[in-house]
Amino acid sequence: MTTNQIGLEKKDMSAVIEKLNNLLSSYHIFYINVRGYHWNVKGEHFFSLHQQFEELYTNLQVQIDEIAERVLTLGGTPLHAYSDFAQHSSLKEDKDVFSGTDCVRGVVAGLQGLIEEQRGVSAVAEEAEDQGTADLVDEYVQEQEKLVWMYNAFLG
Repeated sequence: MTTNQIGLEKKDMSAVIEKLNNLLSSYHIFYINVRGYHWNVKGEHFFSLHQQFEELYTNLQVQIDEIAERVLTLGGTPLHAYSDFAQHSSLKEDKDVFSGTDCVRGVVAGLQGLIEEQRGVSAVAEEAEDQGTADLVDEYVQEQEKLVWMYNAFLG
């Protein structure tokens, strides 16, 4: 058997790399949605939501980079074209959303989708004995579960 640069069996990593590339695609679609919410939100909660969405998409940029770098660490090539993101994402574009409540609902739905997808990535990574990937996405899940609770509290 041949191993990659971090000592994991190359043949076992293909499923993890595929899952990570799908997750990377979902993150990009969610990032674009959150940028849209940031730019287009209107209403009485504009100031607080505009700032909240900027904080969220800034954090998503960091996570996108970490996921892509994990793909590279495992010996894969991260997807990098919008057409690939649209094809491989579990999330859909959310266009023409303006009300603060609808934007927050979109954020909650996107976070819930990412959480579900990341749990699948973690399971495949653990099966391949790739603790690094499992730990990475498990940390994201923990952070995002709290965000879901907070955004749902906003929605009442």
